[in-house]
Amino acid sequence: MHERGPLIAVCGAASPDDQTLALADAVGYEIAKAGGILVCGGLGGVMESACSGAKRGGGLTIGIVPGPHISAANPFVDVPIASGMADGRNAIITHTAEAVIALRGSYGTLSEVALALKMGKPVCTVGDWCPIDHVTAYQTPQDAVAGTLALLRARSRGRG
Repeated sequence: MHERGPLIAVCGAASPDDQTLALADAVGYEIAKAGGILVCGGLGGVMESACSGAKRGGGLTIGIVPGPHISAANPFVDVPIASGMADGRNAIITHTAEAVIALRGSYGTLSEVALALKMGKPVCTVGDWCPIDHVTAYQTPQDAVAGTLALLRARSRGRG
Protein backbone atom coordinates (compact mmCIF):
# COMPACT_ATOMS: atom_id res chain seq x y z
CA MET A 1 0.00 0.00 0.00
CA HIS A 2 1.08 3.55 -0.67
CA GLU A 3 0.56 6.81 1.17
CA ARG A 4 -1.99 7.80 -1.44
CA GLY A 5 -4.26 4.91 -0.44
CA PRO A 6 -4.54 1.56 -2.17
CA LEU A 7 -5.80 1.23 -5.71
CA ILE A 8 -8.63 -1.30 -5.59
CA ALA A 9 -10.37 -2.53 -8.73
CA VAL A 10 -14.05 -3.33 -8.65
CA CYS A 11 -15.08 -5.70 -11.43
CA GLY A 12 -18.47 -7.03 -12.39
CA ALA A 13 -21.26 -7.21 -14.94
CA ALA A 14 -22.18 -4.39 -17.29
CA SER A 15 -25.86 -5.36 -16.95
CA PRO A 16 -26.25 -6.74 -13.42
CA ASP A 17 -29.34 -7.35 -11.31
CA ASP A 18 -30.47 -4.81 -8.72
CA GLN A 19 -28.88 -6.71 -5.81
CA THR A 20 -25.46 -6.65 -7.51
CA LEU A 21 -25.84 -2.94 -8.27
CA ALA A 22 -26.53 -2.27 -4.59
CA LEU A 23 -23.48 -4.35 -3.59
CA ALA A 24 -21.30 -2.44 -6.07
CA ASP A 25 -22.47 0.89 -4.65
CA ALA A 26 -21.72 -0.28 -1.11
CA VAL A 27 -18.28 -1.64 -2.07
CA GLY A 28 -17.38 1.66 -3.75
CA TYR A 29 -18.54 3.58 -0.70
CA GLU A 30 -16.50 1.38 1.66
CA ILE A 31 -13.38 1.73 -0.51
CA ALA A 32 -13.69 5.52 -0.39
CA LYS A 33 -14.35 5.61 3.36
CA ALA A 34 -11.22 3.47 3.88
CA GLY A 35 -9.12 5.93 1.88
CA GLY A 36 -8.78 3.72 -1.18
CA ILE A 37 -8.92 4.73 -4.82
CA LEU A 38 -11.41 2.87 -6.99
CA VAL A 39 -10.28 1.53 -10.36
CA CYS A 40 -12.76 0.06 -12.83
CA GLY A 41 -13.66 -0.32 -16.48
CA GLY A 42 -15.36 3.06 -16.45
CA LEU A 43 -18.66 2.16 -18.08
CA GLY A 44 -22.10 1.22 -16.69
CA GLY A 45 -23.51 -1.49 -14.48
CA VAL A 46 -21.27 -2.56 -11.60
CA MET A 47 -18.65 -0.04 -12.69
CA GLU A 48 -21.01 2.94 -12.53
CA SER A 49 -22.61 1.84 -9.26
CA ALA A 50 -19.21 1.32 -7.62
CA CYS A 51 -18.06 4.75 -8.80
CA SER A 52 -21.29 6.32 -7.56
CA GLY A 53 -20.76 4.78 -4.13
CA ALA A 54 -17.15 5.92 -4.05
CA LYS A 55 -18.15 9.48 -4.91
CA ARG A 56 -20.83 9.40 -2.18
CA GLY A 57 -18.06 8.35 0.20
CA GLY A 58 -15.79 11.20 -0.91
CA GLY A 59 -13.40 9.00 -2.88
CA LEU A 60 -11.44 9.19 -6.11
CA THR A 61 -12.39 7.03 -9.12
CA ILE A 62 -10.39 5.94 -12.16
CA GLY A 63 -12.17 4.46 -15.17
CA ILE A 64 -10.22 2.68 -17.89
CA VAL A 65 -12.66 2.63 -20.80
CA PRO A 66 -12.39 0.12 -23.64
CA GLY A 67 -12.60 2.60 -26.50
CA PRO A 68 -10.62 5.60 -27.73
CA HIS A 69 -12.80 8.30 -26.13
CA ILE A 70 -12.87 9.37 -22.49
CA SER A 71 -16.38 10.70 -23.07
CA ALA A 72 -17.61 7.09 -22.81
CA ALA A 73 -16.85 7.04 -19.07
CA ASN A 74 -19.75 7.06 -16.64
CA PRO A 75 -20.44 10.41 -14.92
CA PHE A 76 -18.89 9.27 -11.61
CA VAL A 77 -15.40 8.69 -13.05
CA ASP A 78 -12.92 11.35 -11.92
CA VAL A 79 -9.99 10.19 -14.05
CA PRO A 80 -11.06 8.63 -17.34
CA ILE A 81 -8.42 6.77 -19.34
CA ALA A 82 -9.15 5.82 -22.95
CA SER A 83 -7.40 2.52 -23.62
CA GLY A 84 -8.58 1.86 -27.17
CA MET A 85 -8.01 -1.81 -26.30
CA ALA A 86 -11.55 -3.24 -25.95
CA ASP A 87 -11.37 -6.20 -23.54
CA GLY A 88 -7.60 -5.82 -23.44
CA ARG A 89 -8.23 -3.03 -20.96
CA ASN A 90 -8.81 -5.74 -18.36
CA ALA A 91 -5.04 -6.21 -18.24
CA ILE A 92 -4.57 -2.48 -17.63
CA ILE A 93 -7.15 -2.53 -14.84
CA THR A 94 -5.54 -5.48 -13.10
CA HIS A 95 -2.00 -4.19 -13.56
CA THR A 96 -3.03 -0.80 -12.15
CA ALA A 97 -4.92 -2.14 -9.15
CA GLU A 98 -3.20 -3.52 -6.08
CA ALA A 99 -6.18 -5.77 -5.35
CA VAL A 100 -9.47 -6.76 -7.00
CA ILE A 101 -12.96 -7.04 -5.58
CA ALA A 102 -15.06 -9.01 -8.05
CA LEU A 103 -18.84 -8.92 -8.01
CA ARG A 104 -21.16 -11.22 -9.92
CA GLY A 105 -20.21 -11.00 -13.57
CA SER A 106 -19.44 -12.99 -16.66
CA TYR A 107 -16.40 -13.75 -18.80
CA GLY A 108 -14.93 -10.25 -18.62
CA THR A 109 -15.07 -10.33 -14.83
CA LEU A 110 -13.56 -13.80 -14.78
CA SER A 111 -10.73 -12.62 -17.03
CA GLU A 112 -9.95 -9.83 -14.55
CA VAL A 113 -10.02 -12.35 -11.69
CA ALA A 114 -7.69 -14.69 -13.60
CA LEU A 115 -5.27 -11.92 -14.55
CA ALA A 116 -5.09 -10.59 -10.99
CA LEU A 117 -4.50 -14.09 -9.60
CA LYS A 118 -1.78 -14.70 -12.20
CA MET A 119 -0.14 -11.44 -11.04
CA GLY A 120 -0.28 -12.62 -7.44
CA LYS A 121 -2.68 -9.89 -6.36
CA PRO A 122 -5.37 -10.37 -3.71
CA VAL A 123 -8.79 -11.12 -5.16
CA CYS A 124 -11.91 -10.97 -3.04
CA THR A 125 -15.60 -11.26 -3.77
CA VAL A 126 -18.89 -10.60 -2.06
CA GLY A 127 -20.82 -13.84 -1.87
CA ASP A 128 -19.80 -17.22 -3.18
CA TRP A 129 -20.50 -16.80 -6.88
CA CYS A 130 -16.83 -17.27 -7.82
CA PRO A 131 -15.57 -20.48 -6.14
CA ILE A 132 -12.01 -20.31 -7.46
CA ASP A 133 -8.94 -21.20 -5.43
CA HIS A 134 -7.24 -18.15 -3.91
CA VAL A 135 -10.35 -15.95 -4.23
CA THR A 136 -11.46 -14.93 -0.76
CA ALA A 137 -15.24 -14.71 -0.37
CA TYR A 138 -16.88 -12.32 2.09
CA GLN A 139 -20.56 -11.95 2.86
CA THR A 140 -20.81 -8.15 3.04
CA PRO A 141 -19.26 -5.21 1.19
CA GLN A 142 -17.81 -3.95 4.48
CA ASP A 143 -16.10 -7.27 5.16
CA ALA A 144 -14.84 -7.52 1.56
CA VAL A 145 -13.16 -4.11 1.72
CA ALA A 146 -11.76 -4.68 5.21
CA GLY A 147 -10.50 -8.12 4.17
CA THR A 148 -8.94 -6.76 0.99
CA LEU A 149 -7.11 -4.07 2.96
CA ALA A 150 -5.90 -6.68 5.46
CA LEU A 151 -4.56 -8.83 2.62
CA LEU A 152 -2.75 -5.80 1.16
CA ARG A 153 -1.22 -4.97 4.54
CA ALA A 154 -0.07 -8.58 4.98
CA ARG A 155 1.49 -8.52 1.49
CA SER A 156 3.22 -5.25 2.27
CA ARG A 157 4.67 -6.62 5.53
CA GLY A 158 5.85 -9.72 3.69
CA ARG A 159 7.92 -7.57 1.31
CA GLY A 160 9.28 -5.28 3.99
